[in-house]
Amino acid sequence: MKKILIVLILSLASQNIVAQEGEDVGWVSRFGAAAGLTPTFAFPNLDPVNAQIKSMNISQLSTSGMLLIGGGGYAYIMMIDNLRIGGMGVTGSQKTSGVVAGLNKEVKYNCSFGGLTIEYTLPFVKNVAVSLGAVLGMGTTSVEIYQNSGSFSWNDTWKKVNAGGAINNVSDKIYNSFYSVTPTLNVDVPISRFIALRIGGGYVASFGNDWKINNENNLNGTPSELSSNSFFIQTGIYFGLFAF
Repeated sequence: MKKILIVLILSLASQNIVAQEGEDVGWVSRFGAAAGLTPTFAFPNLDPVNAQIKSMNISQLSTSGMLLIGGGGYAYIMMIDNLRIGGMGVTGSQKTSGVVAGLNKEVKYNCSFGGLTIEYTLPFVKNVAVSLGAVLGMGTTSVEIYQNSGSFSWNDTWKKVNAGGAINNVSDKIYNSFYSVTPTLNVDVPISRFIALRIGGGYVASFGNDWKINNENNLNGTPSELSSNSFFIQTGIYFGLFAF
């Protein structure tokens, strides 16, 4: 059975390749399956966080984009011409830190998202795959805030939760877990029958702006500008079988 499936897949692939090389065949459906690495640059709105960091007298977080690392994959389902289904996920962080009045201060911003990908590859574009689609999934955004003297001991660690704990030692994490619908546009350029390069982008539209702090406590008074929405640019290298 496995041999029959392999022969069938290779036969379909060769038919698509031959059709693409002909001059008068018109549009043909794409064929292929692939997976690879997807370095991604996200551009979240960091203004509400940077406004607070400024008062800490340390450098602000970069607003020129942050690198997220992850991967993805897809396969054309064949039952519907030019439709491919797969998945993707990326994660990354950036931080800033400094020493002010003898105290170590640090803020770390974390971002991750991913989910099911559904894409339609435009049949009239030849030699490359131009695909419109969406990612249906979820993600998490978090901000970690630290302040300490740089000197720690077992006893002092427990004193923080006893009466009269030291205010100079701060460790907080605020976070937002969300669902998202992410419209995407991707271009895959094959450099061989088995390797393709990707460039694309999209916009993470998040649903659920309830922020929490530490052990699942609700965080009140968060700025309305603080959200998990984010534009992103995606690159990638994919390995598989391509017939564009």
